[in-house]
Amino acid sequence: MRYSVPVKNKRRVLCVFPHYTPAFGTFNHAYRLMKGVRAFMPPQGLLLIAAYMPEAWPVRFVDENIRKATAAEFEWADVVVVSGMHVQAPQIHSITERAHAAGKVVMLGGPSASASPEMYPDIDYLHIGEMGDATDQIIALLDESAARPPAQVRFETKERLPLQQFPIPAYDLIPLKSYLMLTLQFSSGCPYLCEFCDIPNLYGRQPRLKTAAQVTAELDAMRKQKGHPPVVYFVDDNFIGNRKATKDMLPHLVAWQKQHGYPLQFACEATLNIAKQPEILALMREASFLGLFVGIETPEADALKAMRKDQNNAVPMMASIKTLNDYGLEVTSGIILGLDTDSDDTEGRLKDFIDVSQIPMLTINLLQALPKTPLWDRLAKTSRIADDPTLESNVRFLRPYDEVVSMWRRCIAHANDPERLFSRFAHQVDATYVNRMIPPARGKLNWSNLSGALVLAFRVVVHIGILSDYRKPFWRAARHAMRRGQIDAVLGMGFIAHHLIQFTREALRGEQNASYYSTKARTPQTQEFAPLRKSA
Repeated sequence: MRYSVPVKNKRRVLCVFPHYTPAFGTFNHAYRLMKGVRAFMPPQGLLLIAAYMPEAWPVRFVDENIRKATAAEFEWADVVVVSGMHVQAPQIHSITERAHAAGKVVMLGGPSASASPEMYPDIDYLHIGEMGDATDQIIALLDESAARPPAQVRFETKERLPLQQFPIPAYDLIPLKSYLMLTLQFSSGCPYLCEFCDIPNLYGRQPRLKTAAQVTAELDAMRKQKGHPPVVYFVDDNFIGNRKATKDMLPHLVAWQKQHGYPLQFACEATLNIAKQPEILALMREASFLGLFVGIETPEADALKAMRKDQNNAVPMMASIKTLNDYGLEVTSGIILGLDTDSDDTEGRLKDFIDVSQIPMLTINLLQALPKTPLWDRLAKTSRIADDPTLESNVRFLRPYDEVVSMWRRCIAHANDPERLFSRFAHQVDATYVNRMIPPARGKLNWSNLSGALVLAFRVVVHIGILSDYRKPFWRAARHAMRRGQIDAVLGMGFIAHHLIQFTREALRGEQNASYYSTKARTPQTQEFAPLRKSA
């Protein structure tokens, strides 16, 4: 569906997505090992807005994670449309400054503008909330005039466009081959009220849904581009926010995979209590889901209760992880340090959890308070929100700041020590990878996939297996995987571990932030290949 009201004027629309701050979960070091990969995921929300624009309006799209928008592109545009998260605020302001220098009107929407419009006094039109009546109002206003207004104008969505009426995101406007993985949205919203999360306030507690036909149509649209990545990540806030809807959709996804010879693999994020849904897990396995991001946050039960994440306490944590592994799902865990409940034992318990759970990849962040969350409200009442760009977090911790940051450094060093990391990957070979369904090969037998695999294999062997100082633990894990016929696992563990190790070393040198949401300025890393030998 596009904007349905006839427009009187032609407006050239330039959508610009700001650059991301590197993080444990964005795999930026892995791109250099892969053929043509320049960025993590396509910006789903802004692509949706691009697709919704009036059909008569020409639209161009620039993702600045791939390249910067040029002066000629700003000159071409009548309207510049931007979206992003809080962590991208500096880049959003930079795009706005460049657009204004070219005399162009700027419209900003997305999660950051919706949660904290006061952060963007320089924007001409602020779109607060999801796509809906506010979107239509802004388009109608731009149709009347593309001139910059004398003062900022804000539009807030009162009636959201149902997900069933969402257009297919404008995948045709971006080079999908430049991304590590593709993205797809099935639902929006989450029923839980975790203290640190802004999803319920932004998108609601009652998940809204697309139809199965929409999901498969989007997959068809992605496959029209040659060289697209073979993995699709469901960006839903919680894949099982509506368990019945997920269970009803998955058979259609299985049927689509069978029809096309299993050309794609999937990943998603969900709450840990998905382990109590064997029917869903069996369908996910049959649909070729390989990975699952779980916000475990902490192994400490009292901390989970304090952050209102009792759903993680409702299931035995280690048994749940094993259940997910039994269905071939490799778990990625989100971990938070700097909680009010942290104690002298927290570091030891987290290290024990890392070792016992055998989860290979953990995104360990310092607590950050986001606007529109219960955490923000609670801390603001006691003056515990810090506005200091030199700090790693905007939270005034109960424990000494330097002690919390030091604990974070020791924990990431423990988790991503090459010996421990590759040992956990070797464990996954037997605990997880062997439990995956083996799909027919015909869906993936094309030159793009083969050439991409050859390039990745060559670079993994050269840069990790030969040149790196962690080649010995890599080859031990690789031999273990190859003896069990898990060739794909060798490449996967190679590029993931390379990123985790390199990012950790940069973080320990003070070159990366301790929270994905931190806006602390760092010196950009621009090397073609990060140094593979250990730095002092």
